[in-house]
Amino acid sequence: MVADLSVRRALWSRITLATAISLPFLLLDCPLAQAAPRPRAEEWWFEAWQITQKVWPLTEGEGITIGLIDTGVEARLPELRGVVLPGKDFAGPSDHEGRVDTDSELGGHGTGMAALISGQGSGSGMVGIAPKSRILPISKVSGDYEKPIRYAVDHGAKVINMSEGVPTGSCPSSVQAAVDYAIQHDVVIVAAAGNDAHLDSTDTPANCSGVLAVGGIDAHLSPWQDSTPGPNVMIAAPSVSVGSIGKAGVFSPGGNGTSSATALTSGVVALLRSHFPRMSGREIVQRMLATARDVGPKGRDEKTGYGALIPYKALTAHVPADFPNPVYSKSRSTTSQKNAGKTEILHRRESPSHAVRSSPHDESTTWAIVLIATTIALLTITGLTYAAFRHRRST
Repeated sequence: MVADLSVRRALWSRITLATAISLPFLLLDCPLAQAAPRPRAEEWWFEAWQITQKVWPLTEGEGITIGLIDTGVEARLPELRGVVLPGKDFAGPSDHEGRVDTDSELGGHGTGMAALISGQGSGSGMVGIAPKSRILPISKVSGDYEKPIRYAVDHGAKVINMSEGVPTGSCPSSVQAAVDYAIQHDVVIVAAAGNDAHLDSTDTPANCSGVLAVGGIDAHLSPWQDSTPGPNVMIAAPSVSVGSIGKAGVFSPGGNGTSSATALTSGVVALLRSHFPRMSGREIVQRMLATARDVGPKGRDEKTGYGALIPYKALTAHVPADFPNPVYSKSRSTTSQKNAGKTEILHRRESPSHAVRSSPHDESTTWAIVLIATTIALLTITGLTYAAFRHRRST
């Protein structure tokens, strides 16, 4: 009896020692969950959209590339380090691959839009609403949209952001052909309505069929007075006092314009495309329109479209397959709206919109626990076997 007690004590001593030695190495091999970046206090749209509380637990834009057709992006900045892919310069001969912001008038327009979408919270502290998405930067010559759109489509973009426009009477046929090409490849194009309320039509490319044209609202859900109205405007997003960084990496508060509204809307498209990977671009846009909050004049209007974009509702609400989606009604794309509706119904059966996916950090922590438990079990079995063997020899 005394011998058995002595064996048990020796065994548990060995197990405790082995566990104490192995545990730190297991924890080092399995990184603990990291806290999500906290947005700056000036980024009021985070609270208004409940991004950190409700949206990020569902998705942060993982796996989605946004083609940013603008002035290039200053990829060296800490706010954007690691999220800017090699892109293309159409503005002239350059080996910068779009990763240098060439804007000499606004201090870095493309960089500011990229930070609104994918900012990492370093440097100035600027955080984007889809921080795990990636930016494909494409600088362009003014008015030239055809080649940049096709380049973005051919290089993996699932969303194309154009926070700019050129006043025209109608969409040029060459640009419309490029938009149709993007739709055929299931790419969502988002463009700014414009910043001149005296115009009676949105800018190109916002006036092209198949483009999600974005108007502006303020923090009180009131239409922004300078947002350009037009029959192509389909939705509205924050455009008043929306600050961001420029190519110098300095945060500037208080910017107004549908450029910012467009970038934020593209970020929401990235969140949705990440959360619903099998859902078509048409269905993504349909969800956004169906769940928008009516603002301004009752019903759809030419300044805010179907209303204010509400990301969490777009991620979780049930949307009827037959809800209107006029963004694509006149597009020459061969993609069928009817087939898109069938895909939506099938997807809802296979992957409920309210399902919350675990993050990679959660999975890492779970595996750490599993490995620790497995190690303890193996050590226990080995120790008991050895103790039984010693006990038989001693008797």
